[in-house]
Amino acid sequence: MAVLTVRNVPDEVHRALRLRAAMNGRSTEAEVREILESVVKPKRRIRMGDAFADLGRQSELTNDDFAVFGQRPAPAEPLRFE
Repeated sequence: MAVLTVRNVPDEVHRALRLRAAMNGRSTEAEVREILESVVKPKRRIRMGDAFADLGRQSELTNDDFAVFGQRPAPAEPLRFE
């Protein structure tokens, strides 16, 4: 497990952390871990596919709007040097 050192924490922030930890029945170190985890790993993650699907619904796109992406253009005629 990794170790993290945070330097120059203002005294009032450290006091607030200690108070919050005591209110939650944890050590200051455990409280900091809990705060960090709740910020970087929210309980409900937004999945990329769901976000794109929601965006499509909000834009009122249909499958026909995406059909153009499956089509290939006709190949170009090669140059003739005659």
